[in-house]
Amino acid sequence: MDILKNRFKAAIGAGRQQIGLWCSLASPISTEIVAGSGFDWLLLDMEHSANDLRDIYGQLQAMGEGSASAMVRVPSDEPITIKRILDTGAQSLMIPNIDDADQARRAVAATRYAPRGVRGFSQAPRAARFGRVPDYHARCEAEIFVAVQIESRRALDNLEEIAGVEGVDGVFIGPGDLSTSLGYLGQQNHPEVVRVVEETIRRIVRTGKAAGILTANEELAKRYVAAGTRFTAVGSDMGLLARSSEALAARFRAQG
Repeated sequence: MDILKNRFKAAIGAGRQQIGLWCSLASPISTEIVAGSGFDWLLLDMEHSANDLRDIYGQLQAMGEGSASAMVRVPSDEPITIKRILDTGAQSLMIPNIDDADQARRAVAATRYAPRGVRGFSQAPRAARFGRVPDYHARCEAEIFVAVQIESRRALDNLEEIAGVEGVDGVFIGPGDLSTSLGYLGQQNHPEVVRVVEETIRRIVRTGKAAGILTANEELAKRYVAAGTRFTAVGSDMGLLARSSEALAARFRAQG
């Protein structure tokens, strides 16, 4: 058995746009449904959702027959959590709130075995298909995709240094916290925030690293893709359920 290939990382390396969906419902059923909807990747969120380790494990299993690749956003850069998520078989990680290069280096180190990092060794985790993937421990690093999230003024000031850290594959803009840091609380679509985001995307592209973002605004998503994003989340499972159910109910209330 040999299933190490990270299709998401390969697609990014080939320059192909990857369109994704944010998943926060903490349900293997909903994740299985959207995994077959045609998205390139799904973000399984542990920072702002009810997802815990067991939930992520089940959702990775549920995605097995879908076409989408999985990325997991861990709650922080804490090495034990990163180690446990990698052991579940997740190959693409998003690490939030990275403010400088030293923090980025520590985050990357949590995804590497010694002597290149501090990831704890487990003989036969699910990631190695319980010992059935040949030479997993020697080969897994090449298939791990590390995206660091920049979400503050300080991160913007240190952007090029963060992107220059070895092992950082992508830089993901967190528009919610970034807009708050810029003084526009709850105004991710404010013209000044959009201007900064577009400028930041271009800065990331110039470093040679992949740029990513989340926005449910389709017009902005297209603008950010045009500016240079390579992994672009265009909505969320929670948002789709809330807005679609509201619209359906409203149509029938209007008839009454």
